[in-house]
Amino acid sequence: MHKRNISIYIILFLFIVASVTLMSCDDDSIDTKEDSLIQVQPQESKFYAHKGLAKYEPEIELHFVRETGQGLNELINHLPGETLEKNRWTELYKQMLGINIIYDWKAEGDVFSRKLGSVITSGNIPDVVWVNDQQLRQLYRAGLIEDLTAVYEEYATSFTKEVYTMEGSRLIESATIDGKMIGIPQIDSPIEKAQYIWIRTDWLEYLELAEPKTMNDLIEISKAFTFEDPDQNNIDDTLGLAITKHLWDPVMGITNFMAGFGAYPGIWIENEYGELVHGGVQEEVKEALSVLQNMYKAGILDDEFFLKDGNKVKKQIAAGKIGILYGEQWGSFVAGVSREQNPDAQWKPLPIVSVTGKEVKVPLKYNSNSYLVVKKGTTHPEAIMKMINLYLEKNWGETSEYELFYSTPYPVWQLSPINPYPASKNLDAFRQLEAVRASGNFAELEQEAKSIYENIIHYFTENNEAGWGWEKTYGVNGAFSILEQYIKNDSLLYDRFYGPPTTTMVEMKTILDNYIHDSYVEFILGRSMNEFDLFVEKWKEMGGREMTEEVNEWYQNQSENTVQVNQ
Repeated sequence: MHKRNISIYIILFLFIVASVTLMSCDDDSIDTKEDSLIQVQPQESKFYAHKGLAKYEPEIELHFVRETGQGLNELINHLPGETLEKNRWTELYKQMLGINIIYDWKAEGDVFSRKLGSVITSGNIPDVVWVNDQQLRQLYRAGLIEDLTAVYEEYATSFTKEVYTMEGSRLIESATIDGKMIGIPQIDSPIEKAQYIWIRTDWLEYLELAEPKTMNDLIEISKAFTFEDPDQNNIDDTLGLAITKHLWDPVMGITNFMAGFGAYPGIWIENEYGELVHGGVQEEVKEALSVLQNMYKAGILDDEFFLKDGNKVKKQIAAGKIGILYGEQWGSFVAGVSREQNPDAQWKPLPIVSVTGKEVKVPLKYNSNSYLVVKKGTTHPEAIMKMINLYLEKNWGETSEYELFYSTPYPVWQLSPINPYPASKNLDAFRQLEAVRASGNFAELEQEAKSIYENIIHYFTENNEAGWGWEKTYGVNGAFSILEQYIKNDSLLYDRFYGPPTTTMVEMKTILDNYIHDSYVEFILGRSMNEFDLFVEKWKEMGGREMTEEVNEWYQNQSENTVQVNQ
């Protein structure tokens, strides 16, 4: 980083220290006694006059199920006195809303998915549960979930409605069937899904290699990282490109590697005839898979990638054995685990590259695939709306306490069973930071941006390693600076389908998605590329043809509605 930028960080650090000191003198709203994680001050009640934030008296119970995993377990280990069942968020919901969170059961990963599938099939769902788009329509058709139209209209605060409509009506439309809002969609901003190449620059420097500008550059670098001993231990134990058994993982997946060949699996794109086609079965996919197959045969990819999930590949990164990964902006925190064993490990985000060296399109999914649904007959279907209101309020509203309820800097937001967020919050925070870096005016920062800046400052002034990932994401040359380039260059390719699941999607989408994924793995492992056309034809026969027709019927209706509005 340039010396001028470091000096700005230090100047602002002094402002922060002074501000925190002054605030701590008269801020006694948080009680740290073990028998009460949070003390709610009576004077706060003026902010909670809306019926969507009214407290239940007597208190009620709201039943959920919960997916757990290594990341959540590690988080809780950093928070003495807190558990999944009793923590700052469960206590806040209890004290402010009179809602007691009960988890009927918990499970990890694939076990959770299988058990949830069985529960949904049986119809014995908890009061509130997260489901995907197929499960949403399945439960609606079975009459097992509440119509939440009135709940949203009457109980969502104005701030909540603002958040849910930041990117237009598409989000709400994705949860609407027959004119009824049957679920509350997870806010999943497509622009936050933009990916980057995360690469070990210390390895580049040692091998005297330039940063990649084309796919060929990237493949050659991956080859060098594999065979030229970049960790200098005289052992053949390193790899270039990270890849997991879940090819579409947002970090360590291959979605944006394939984008470098003009292939866009997972999204619907418009062809030259103005029709929507599925990106996963187009001719460009064949070239991308052929290259991955050659990389696998050459030993450039892990020969057991199809057995390793993200956690296992992350351990390889931590051990200093991998030097390249594709991933979203939070990929910095995955790359950063390599610094635990080797503090000299350095990574840098770069724009994704294309086979031609020209500007590449970055694929972004538009529709949410997760929805909160409420079991039919639940006594208080509006309770989940109240929780959403409070979650948004305490993180980004007038009474926000971001550093207590969102990032400490540990991601304590994960303790809550629900976690909506303003769609552009991260990009907005970066833009605030850019403004401050130019002006030096600390007062311009809002709470989230301020917290991020503090993490970065502590990294530079105190060598606090927790700030390293934040700097790689939000710094001058961080991931979001690249996102700004993507936006400026019109490089973002949005999924053109964002409607509710079609009839064939409900029945076949999961099967079709799994078929594409598993076929890709087979091709990478050596299946003849001459069979690619057979793969595409089988996809069509399995329901892909009907699904494409239904998607285009929806697309035509959207176009007609747009014309009518503009007339």
